Amino acid sequence: MLRLDGVRKTFNPGTANEVRALAGVDLELEAGSFTVVIGTNGSGKSTLQGAVSGAFELDAGRVLVDGTDISGWPEHRRAHLVGRVFQDPFAGTAPGLTVAENLALASKRGKWRTLAPLLRGAKRGEWRDLLAQIGLGLEHRLDDPIGLLSGGQRQSITLLMATLTNPRVLLLDEHTAALDPRSAELVIDLTVRLVARSSSTTLMVTHSMQQAATLGDRLIAMHRGRVYLDVRGAEKRRLGEADLLGLFTQMRRDDRFDAAACELVRGQYR
Repeated sequence: MLRLDGVRKTFNPGTANEVRALAGVDLELEAGSFTVVIGTNGSGKSTLQGAVSGAFELDAGRVLVDGTDISGWPEHRRAHLVGRVFQDPFAGTAPGLTVAENLALASKRGKWRTLAPLLRGAKRGEWRDLLAQIGLGLEHRLDDPIGLLSGGQRQSITLLMATLTNPRVLLLDEHTAALDPRSAELVIDLTVRLVARSSSTTLMVTHSMQQAATLGDRLIAMHRGRVYLDVRGAEKRRLGEADLLGLFTQMRRDDRFDAAACELVRGQYR
């Protein structure tokens, strides 16, 4: 279970570049659930994930995983609880290391790392079997530097690495946005399979309305640092791409209304 209580984060406070990224977010995700997050640019989607992963210190609020308050934990201490895949296929791996060495590092996430026994032992067979399930022939490339792989191949392995230790929380931050359509389709198929067989509570950010409409059992829309819409179950399944595009129109309309209201108030004091 993942819970956020009154989480707030403002970047560059008190400056011309001040951004109120999270404005008191309350959210509870059931263990093993798959939640898709959408929202306007700057709505707080990625900041929401950063709050969970420990990428920065919160201004206020708490983050709890299975009832344990991890708000004060640094990012490296959360590593055994939280797996994360970023948009950039090259962000989650060490390019100069082999595929096997990257998998060995991932298998020891959050622990003391002695990799040599893993690289020589039975784990290689397990990794070969896992890679074979991706369907890209990567089981034959365990000893190749991972930096030589294509973006789609590398993102597939990054996803596998993030789920290797079955973390309590899995964060997917627009993890197909930088891929070509065919590679994105392969990575999404792998995502569905890995999430289905894991017990991780998954939080996936996407700009794809097709993905938002078809994936997961819950949908959250963020806007101006808050949860604007939260639907699940049958209510979510009834939403199509056109409905979600209409939602974005509504959020932009709200922005124009708020801006007009603020201008009206300012005009009264001129």
